Amino acid sequence: LRFWVQDSGEGIEPDEQQRIFDRFARGTNSHRHPEGVGLGLAIVKAIADAHGGYIELISQLGKGSTFSVVLPME
Repeated sequence: LRFWVQDSGEGIEPDEQQRIFDRFARGTNSHRHPEGVGLGLAIVKAIADAHGGYIELISQLGKGSTFSVVLPME
């Protein structure tokens, strides 16, 4: 089962794509959007992990990102 969210924002730097799933981690562009404390993606990852699933991120700078939560059907 796959749930996904896609945006057309700035994209995420390749060297940040793993780190943003850590608790309290925020992207380097977070100064432009100061809301949040960096917990949302960590919580989503923990939920996916607890159900035997995983998070998939596809991002291109200047084009946006797609975040997918993939869960087993069994």
